[in-house]
Parts: sequence; structure tokens; C-alpha cells
Amino acid sequence: MKEDGSEQDRRTIELIESIASQVRGAIESGLLPAIRTPTRSLENVSYNKKAGYLELGKKEQVRALTVNTARAFAQTLRLMAASRAMVASNDFATKREAYYISKNWGDCRFDEQAESDAIMDDIEAIASLHGLSRENLRFYPESHGGSVAGRLVIVDKSAATGETIEIDCARLGVGAYSIPRSAEHLAFRTDARFILAIETGGMFQRLNNHRFWERAQCIIVEMGGVPTRATRRFIRLLSDRHDLPVYCFVDCDPYGFTNIYRTLKAGSGNAAHVNRFLCVPRAQFLGVTPQDIIDFGLEDATHPLTPVDIKRAKDALRNDPFIVAHPRWVAAIKQLLDMGVRAEQQALAKWGLNYVIDEYLPRKLSEVSGFLP
Repeated sequence: MKEDGSEQDRRTIELIESIASQVRGAIESGLLPAIRTPTRSLENVSYNKKAGYLELGKKEQVRALTVNTARAFAQTLRLMAASRAMVASNDFATKREAYYISKNWGDCRFDEQAESDAIMDDIEAIASLHGLSRENLRFYPESHGGSVAGRLVIVDKSAATGETIEIDCARLGVGAYSIPRSAEHLAFRTDARFILAIETGGMFQRLNNHRFWERAQCIIVEMGGVPTRATRRFIRLLSDRHDLPVYCFVDCDPYGFTNIYRTLKAGSGNAAHVNRFLCVPRAQFLGVTPQDIIDFGLEDATHPLTPVDIKRAKDALRNDPFIVAHPRWVAAIKQLLDMGVRAEQQALAKWGLNYVIDEYLPRKLSEVSGFLP
């Protein structure tokens, strides 16, 4: 059952107050207080093939109050207090604002945003063990999400009046809906058959202008490169609530495979503590694949792999737990290395500007079972 915002807020406040009570209890008992957090390092990250994402292991670290840690300990408590106040007042802060909030904290203020970011990540890691994310703590990312168009009605509320607002993504002309920094409060109505997540803004605009989503009965989402937290969470919520498959359409290069697609589907090692909320395990890779270069006659519309491409591909074959766990991805990356080339989505324009709409996507979508995992 989906929790509403008030239930999530209640659990967030309860968690923060519970940690504060433990700290106070230790002090009143004459003990040094401590806060336990999951260890956020790649050594404590593994790929859970059944769940479909990179996850943190069970290792923990203890932040105890000592002479050397007094400042960081105080900063952690103050940031938690700020979170509780924002939840209670239905407000939020960006990561940058959270850094500046500390400027009236005296000696425990943050000197650099890297300090506040690191402690915020620790607090989020604690919250993640209780099914809560950074957005539940009311710390929002600076960047909003990508763009959305197609067969979808988004149900939002006015921040000022609480009035229900409905946005029909099929009635925005050549424009699109911009995903907000937090999607937790949104509701959806749709009769779409799938979600098409698109790497580039240019390709998104082409499909939207020609209303591809209408003929394909789908929702299209612009990722704009590596998808932001907001974009990933939006796609995940929409996919889960309406049982929609997610197909990804990105460039055929190691960056597209291992950074853009892998981040959407399985998350990243650095954010393993929140992958369970943000990644989309049911996503599949539509293309562009190395085999597409051959099947669609794009050989003369490619570019040579750069040294960076080659290094990224070889690193993935050795070290990326998601790639290593899927033989078909290992084979695809080896095929690309053997071919020595990469191809952009726009390479399909070789056959005409709308070849992607009239030929490529319909043909690919008729063979969903062949998509890479």
C-alpha cells in the first residue's frame, strides 16, 4: 500500500527523534553518545541480481562523540534538527541552502559544501534503512528532473492553497512537463503501454513534436544524459504504480551503457544507500546497440571509439558488477570493442529525419524480447 505524505512525514520525525533520544539517553547515563551509519564505500556495495540494483552491505561505522569528532557529531545533530523543522513546517532546503543554514551555528558551521553533503549522505543512509529518502528528510537536489510528454495526467497540488491541479501531458503543444525536484506527492492517470526514456533533448523534441507517443500509446521522458535523482524517482514511481515497462533509448557507447543506462536501471555504487528508491530494475535497453549499427546500416555514420571509451568499456567488463552479472551485456560491450566504433541516436537520421519514428522504433518495439537486460 502506498503511504501518503503525512505518513512518511510522521515516520521521518519519529526516526530523527529516536536518534536524538538515544544520544540524550547516553549522555544522561554518563556514556559517550554514538550514531551508527551504514558504511558508504565501494567495498560495501554489491549487485543484488534478484532485486535488480546495487545495494549497500551490512557493514557499519560508528560516529562516537570524542574530542576529534565533536564538531562533526554536532553538525550531524544540527542537520537532523533542521530536517525535523522542515518536515514539521512543510518546507524544504536545497543542498546549497543546507550548507548556508549552518552559518549561524557558530563553531560547528560547515566550512565547505563538501562537508554538509557528506553528512547529509550519512543521514540519508540511516534513513534509507527505515525506508526513507533524502527527499523525505526535505533536502532536495539543486537540479530538477527531465521533461515528460505523452499519455499521462499528473495530479499535483497548489503549494499555496492545497487545490488539486491536473496536468495533461498530451495537451502541452510542443512543450513538455518538467519533473519537479520531488515527485513523492504526485499521482498519475494513464493508459500508456510503456515508458520510453530518452537520452538526448533533441531526440525527445523530435518524438514529441511528431507525437510519437500518440501512435505508440506511451509516455516519453527526456533524461538529458545521466538522469537526475528526480527523473529516476519519477520514472520509478510511475512504473511501479501503473505496472509500466521502461525502455531506454540512448547512444551506443560505453558512457551510454555504463553511466546513463546502468544508473537508471541499477543505480550507482556511490549512491548504493538510496538505489532501492531511485533505480528502475524493470528497465530494458532498447538501443542503440552494437548490433543495431549492423542491422540498420549505420556503419558509415559512426565515430571511432576514443581512448576514454575503450578504458571505460574495459573497466566495465572487469569491475562493473551489473555488467559482469549479465552475459548479454558482456557480449555487447565486447562486440563494440571489436567494432571499434560508437554511434549516436542521431545517426539514424542518415536514412531521413523521421526514420527513427517511422522505421527504427516501430521495428525495435516489435521485438521487445530482444532488448538487453
